[in-house]
Formats: sequence, C-alpha cells, structure tokens
Amino acid sequence: MNYRGIASIYKFEMSRTFRTIGQSVASPVISTVLYFIVFGSAIGSQITDIDGVSYGAFIVPGLIMLTVLSQSISNASFGIYFPRFTGTIYEILSAPLSFAEVAVGYVGAAASKSVMIGIIVLCTAGFFVPLEIHHPFWMAFFLVMTCLTFALLGFIIGIWADGFEKLQLIPLLIITPLTFLGGSFYSINMLPEFWQKISLLNPVVYLVSGFRWSFYESADVSLHVSVIMILVFLGICIGIIAWIFKTGYRLRN
Repeated sequence: MNYRGIASIYKFEMSRTFRTIGQSVASPVISTVLYFIVFGSAIGSQITDIDGVSYGAFIVPGLIMLTVLSQSISNASFGIYFPRFTGTIYEILSAPLSFAEVAVGYVGAAASKSVMIGIIVLCTAGFFVPLEIHHPFWMAFFLVMTCLTFALLGFIIGIWADGFEKLQLIPLLIITPLTFLGGSFYSINMLPEFWQKISLLNPVVYLVSGFRWSFYESADVSLHVSVIMILVFLGICIGIIAWIFKTGYRLRN
C-alpha cells in the first residue's frame, strides 16, 4: 500500500476545502438555519411531536442526512472530474499508485469533508433544539458509513460525467428527491399504508431511519435492516469502482 501516494491525494483534496473554509462552513450553517425557520418554526408549530420527540428535534437527523448526502456526492464527483477535465488524470494513473489507492485518496477526502460538515450541522442544530444522542456509536457509524458510501457514488458519477451539467444531473433529479421523500422531515408511518410500502423502496429511508434511531430510538424500519442496506449499497459502489478501474471506463480513452 502506497501510503505516501494516498496521503498526497488526500492532502491535495482537503487543501481545496481549507482554502474556501468560509464557504464550506457558512453554506451548511445558513442552510440549517433556514430549514429550522421554515420547518421547525412554521411547520413545527402545527405539529406537537412525533414518537414523543418535538418536531424541531425530530428533523435534525434528516437534516444532517440531507446535507451529508449532497456534500459527499458533490465533493467526490468534482474531485475526480476536475483532473479528467484538465487532463491531469493521466499523470495520476501513471503514478506508482494502484487503482484502489487512487480511489481511497479521493473518496477518503470527500468523506472527511462531509463528516466535518455533518458535525457542523449537528452543532448548529444544537442552538435551536435540545438534542439527545442515545447511541453515539451508532450515530457515528451511520454518519461515517453514509458519507463514505455516497462519496463512492459521487466518485462514480465524476467518472461517468462528460460535462459539468452531468455532475448535477443525478444529485438534483434523483438523490435530492429521494432524500426529501425518505422520511427526512417526517415519519413514513404518518403516510397511508400504500405509500408506506412504496417508501420502503427508497434506499434513503433506511439510512435516515437508522440514523434517527441512534438519536431518539425512534425508527421506521429495524436497525438491523438499516445496517444491512447501507453495507449492501457500499458493496455495490465498491464493485462498480473496481470494474471501472479494471476496464478503464472513461479514464484511459
């Protein structure tokens, strides 16, 4: 394992974040404040509580998931797309690095950024509502695994995209709607039975449910099912990336 090579890619990607630290921090903080104003105050005033949890506190796990999902994808997709766009990807591929080491460097940096932003959103939410984290280990597990899994997905999107507009195609048209419809701001148990069954086809439901359980022990699906689903998604993303590097899809040609 070429740790020095992985560290070089990791540090280079992280340096882009620290050069724009104001934007990186200000954007999630402002978004969190706006969500609490709209959902926590306007809508939350009409809802007493959900499963014994105030609505303002109930939406915190979903709000964090919404933020880290989009950040993980955008960070990883741009990180690998930019060297392809500038033509420097060939220097990376010709360096004494295996394909797995290249992926670890880019994905690790993207996941690290998203975890930091998730913690920032969590701290910001603490100024608005009292937070309870009943299971810190599972909270950290779902946060890290979600950031890692969707950073891998973003890495795949960055390789697949052949233009800047395609970098936003899947996040805007697929991931964001799935997140909003995945119980981020409500419990799917509040839906009619038919739509509850339809919602179970949404993979984001399992991520949000498991993450919310770590806070309040309130979940729409079993914790074990949530863990299995995120591990399955992780395995699928790793398999796709392995195939991409093995075939050189959109990298060597």
